[in-house]
Amino acid sequence: MDKNFSIFPLGEKNDAYAKYFTGQSYLKMLSTEQVGIANVTFEAGCRNNWHIHRAEEGGGQILLVTAGKGWYCEWGKPPRALKAGDVVNIPANVKHWHGAAKDSAFSHLAVEVSAKGGSTEWLEPVSDEEYLKL
Repeated sequence: MDKNFSIFPLGEKNDAYAKYFTGQSYLKMLSTEQVGIANVTFEAGCRNNWHIHRAEEGGGQILLVTAGKGWYCEWGKPPRALKAGDVVNIPANVKHWHGAAKDSAFSHLAVEVSAKGGSTEWLEPVSDEEYLKL
């Protein structure tokens, strides 16, 4: 993976969360104070599992796309193509996934929205059949 793919540092292979991804991703925490902000980079074809950002109050996540082409999909809705400059506001308690296009790496900043009782519930992988339809 090209270290200069995004204007933010690539980070290390995302081994701690590898079981929740299909393909290779990279993670670099940019901020752990006040608001958590991570640069997440996906190699072409990589995507995370379906997941939900749980919260009693507040919560969710904001994605700021910085490089490449990718996808975002909420359960029961059509997938949304993403490119650099796009912003995705993900409400708390909504099942979704995001990741790279088949032919492009993809990078976004993941901003954690402050939450009471916040946690991430990781679910099933996005099937190859579903992904390859994109």
